Amino acid sequence: MESSSFLTVNDHQITISQAVKYLQTAGKLGQYIGDILRQYVIEQEIQGREDIEISPTLAEQTIIDFRLKNQLSDPHAFQEWLTNNGSDYPTFHASVTLSFKLEKLKALITEPKLSEHFIERKIFLDRVVLSRILVDNRELAEELQTQIEEGSSFEQLAKEYSLADERVFNGMMGPISRGTLPDIVRAAVDAANLGQLVGPIELEGRYCLFRVEQFLSASLEDPQLQQTLQNELFEQWLAEKIQKLMVKLQVS
Repeated sequence: MESSSFLTVNDHQITISQAVKYLQTAGKLGQYIGDILRQYVIEQEIQGREDIEISPTLAEQTIIDFRLKNQLSDPHAFQEWLTNNGSDYPTFHASVTLSFKLEKLKALITEPKLSEHFIERKIFLDRVVLSRILVDNRELAEELQTQIEEGSSFEQLAKEYSLADERVFNGMMGPISRGTLPDIVRAAVDAANLGQLVGPIELEGRYCLFRVEQFLSASLEDPQLQQTLQNELFEQWLAEKIQKLMVKLQVS
């Protein structure tokens, strides 16, 4: 296969073959091929379906809104922006249309699996806000537990005795995924009430006292979370599709 001109730099032509070698040398060829295969699978899927039609007025209105937002209502300013971004109006319009079709494709592919995926991931999506005091011996941990139960300030004791970095924040660790907690901690926290002291619990030779501040239960009604799960499922679908492709690199 004869390589054709791909780029012209200072009147010097760079062939497709040379471009491929440059990418290989830079260690980026695999990434670029991956991007090409990804786009190929997406466009093939969109072209093969009849349930992903987008109203032409939707793309037009989106472009109008984009131009107004970015102060590109003047035709000359918009054309200059397109040129500076290596594009033209038909290409930009096609890109906007494709973005809508892609979102519709994502929804169609992921909707049947979304609830099941949410259930599978829920332990990692649920979060809990904890405060912690970390010390290096059980006797001190038990003494601090007693003091807190008798009315001493958890925050003050955390600042004074804790070995963990969050002692500067009165022991507050912030939101933590339930799925990332050690099993022994997760079981104790799940059984606790808000504000309850948990521990001492031994972890890697040290002893922790936890206070449960807040439970943050994940919900599929959360649009942002729903989008995240859709993206995860879509990427899985894409990876499976790409894995089944027969790909040959042909350059001279």
